[in-house]
Amino acid sequence: MTKKENLEKNVAPPSFIKLAMRNMVRKGSKSLIHFSVTFLILFVILILLAILAKPNIPI
Repeated sequence: MTKKENLEKNVAPPSFIKLAMRNMVRKGSKSLIHFSVTFLILFVILILLAILAKPNIPI
């Protein structure tokens, strides 16, 4: 067995997390824009739910 064959056997396939990180780095600003838009939409939905579902307690 040569050194090259030994190294090839010991290398495991990259994990999903590593692949996702590599993909985010490769796509750059596109990923950040998508993340920001998603965050803003969820934030607005939560705020609207808080406003619309506010209990009306007479004093």
